Amino acid sequence: MADQLEGRNAVLEALKEDRRILEILVLSTGKEHVLQEIQQLAESRKISVKAVDRRKLDQLSKTSHHQGVIALVPEYEYAQLDDVVGKGRQMKDPLLVILDGIEDPHNLGSVLRSAEVFGAIGVVIPKKRAVGVTPTVAKVASGALEHMPVVQVSNLTETIKSLKKEGYWVAGGVGESNTRVMEQSMTGPMVLVIGSEGKGISRLVREQCDYLVQIPMAGQTGSLNASVATGILLYEIYRQRLVK
Repeated sequence: MADQLEGRNAVLEALKEDRRILEILVLSTGKEHVLQEIQQLAESRKISVKAVDRRKLDQLSKTSHHQGVIALVPEYEYAQLDDVVGKGRQMKDPLLVILDGIEDPHNLGSVLRSAEVFGAIGVVIPKKRAVGVTPTVAKVASGALEHMPVVQVSNLTETIKSLKKEGYWVAGGVGESNTRVMEQSMTGPMVLVIGSEGKGISRLVREQCDYLVQIPMAGQTGSLNASVATGILLYEIYRQRLVK
């Protein structure tokens, strides 16, 4: 089954990373430098590029923000946890992100972008009751999906147990924790767990966390969007590792 990538950054990164692409559709009136670069890279890899009008792109688009380019690609292949963990064994401070029931594709895409920026080696999501990799996720990730492995697992609790055996410490991000994230050491092999938009981290997953941390806030709202919170926590982990 074919899937698609939409948006200039997503398609450009897929080309640069030699991802298999079946065909690329570009806006026939598109003269911008990025669209021309996409066409040149596609032609160098002998990938068919078809110029179409905006109406055709609008009809095919699943994100409503195609930016004049859509790439038809094979269905996304999820990474294997063993492969990601194997990569982590070669690193001093491997970092994984586990998302417990994120349902909004925009949140998943944003988390993938932050995870890639701040040096995570993979993002783990459950197979059920959570969003998977979709064209919207790829568009919001803005190319990060080509560099950030996504793993789907059947049981988050068992996955965390196996990661603990590998030497990972597990930190859950929760608003009601008494420990501020900057007061907790977040170095060493680390798993950051983020809960769903409404319910947070489920009870069974929370019980597997070695510690729970919160982001201190000064405003009255009392909560942050899941992807924003993930980005802040990932930055703090990255900062601690820089100054260690």
